[in-house]
Amino acid sequence: MSNRTFTMIKPDATSKGYTGAILDQIIKAGFQVKAMKWIKLSEEQAGLFYDIHRERPFFGELVSFMSSGPIVAAILEKENAVADFRKLIGATNPAQAEEGTIRKKFAASIGENAVHGSDSDENAIIEGDFFFSKLERF
Repeated sequence: MSNRTFTMIKPDATSKGYTGAILDQIIKAGFQVKAMKWIKLSEEQAGLFYDIHRERPFFGELVSFMSSGPIVAAILEKENAVADFRKLIGATNPAQAEEGTIRKKFAASIGENAVHGSDSDENAIIEGDFFFSKLERF
């Protein structure tokens, strides 16, 4: 088990001005930011990041959405990081998310669900490596 996870604050949340509030909730939950950047993905970059979903019917829409505006990518650290962060962000569908979770507060729909969180320690490493060099991590 790793103590690090990866997150992105998605274009729907950044465009609505939720970035600061989401980061505040993450930090208040005990996560330390170990790397962070504000970036706008190209369609090619978004396609590479979500390549695992390439054969799924929603892939094109996902790539278009994730390249529609800036995102905030971050590596977070806390004991039991992946599981604790998944609990903090809540269910993918904000209508099913628990009260107080990031998605319950800031997401509009399953597609525009405000944040991404790694689903495993292995994916946290892969996703963090996609965005950050070793020199950009603390």
